[in-house]
Amino acid sequence: MSIVEVNNAKKFYALGKTTVEAVKGVSFEIEQGDFTSIAGPSGSGKSTILNMIGLIDTPTDGEVFIQGQPVSKLKDREVTRLRHETIGFIFQSFNLIPVLTTRENIEFPLLLGRNNKLTRERREYVDFLIEEVGLQDRQKNRPNELSGGQRQRVAIARALVTKPVIVLADEPTANLDSATGDAILQLMKKVNRDLKTTFIFSTHDAKIVELADHIIRLKDGLVTENYKQTGA
Repeated sequence: MSIVEVNNAKKFYALGKTTVEAVKGVSFEIEQGDFTSIAGPSGSGKSTILNMIGLIDTPTDGEVFIQGQPVSKLKDREVTRLRHETIGFIFQSFNLIPVLTTRENIEFPLLLGRNNKLTRERREYVDFLIEEVGLQDRQKNRPNELSGGQRQRVAIARALVTKPVIVLADEPTANLDSATGDAILQLMKKVNRDLKTTFIFSTHDAKIVELADHIIRLKDGLVTENYKQTGA
């Protein structure tokens, strides 16, 4: 069974008296452990689709399934729980909390939701993630004391701390220089390989597309290509 299924999803927005058709009827499936690139130029609908998968936005028509569950049938409380327990987010602007240290930013999602206690097991997992992203010597630094690449590493660890089965990354290398972006991509590929976490990227970065094993290309709100590639 696919971990994500998008079935004829459409998304229309009202812009004054005009209706903008951001997504015009998109269908695809993503399997557990895929490293998926949703690629296309600006305005192609890729961020809208990512938001629908992330339960931040809802389709105007059609359906999104997460782990076989039709999202439109869920109550608000169930959507919130599914988003918190199943999905991690990585943003191009990092979205770290300025007053918190590296470690506190990573721990923060654990303080939300039903099981909001920092147990010994959870602290040990935070230790593991900090080591995985190479920030052992930056645990007490706040975001303004970190480089862009270090901030993105914090964001990756924070996205993984709840052990999500899906991580959504919206243009995660857009604000990084080429060398740092390459290092961040290799880190995410390592996490994908080692932890079997499903990654879904919204991107126009050719390097992400090159690393992906599943590529979905968009143009004008429609899927133009959807294929797997080997050797990625």
